[in-house]
Amino acid sequence: MALKKGFYIVILILIGCSPKENPLTEPASKYEWYGHEVVASAYNSVFWQTDSISPDIAAWGDTLKPGMKSIAVSRDLIEMGLTHNTMVKIDTFPDTFYVKDKMHFRWRNRIDIYMGEDVKKAREWGRKKMIICYAVPIDSILNTTNEKN
Repeated sequence: MALKKGFYIVILILIGCSPKENPLTEPASKYEWYGHEVVASAYNSVFWQTDSISPDIAAWGDTLKPGMKSIAVSRDLIEMGLTHNTMVKIDTFPDTFYVKDKMHFRWRNRIDIYMGEDVKKAREWGRKKMIICYAVPIDSILNTTNEKN
């Protein structure tokens, strides 16, 4: 049973993370896509969730507005390449999300999906294991490789 589940996860990653050309954005060939399983939850721009005087201001200084397709990532995912403005596809969501915020240091292997000020919607969404695919610019991969040589 576990082998069967693992097989389906690999298939989802291969299909979901394949680059797709979109004429309105940069060509997909400029990116290397990676798949990863994370725990996903939701958050809102309210002071008691963000622990901030300005709950609409994200960790990199972006202003969050309801309706934005934005996520926060745990710090270990930043080290994997999910840095500011990284494009992210989330499991069953049709939209592309962008990394705009960082989570508290205590979290590992997690993302928070931004849901504006709708606390009820975020609570109903809950917490789920999901597959994400994220795009790392190829030139940044080449620069990292060259720095190591």
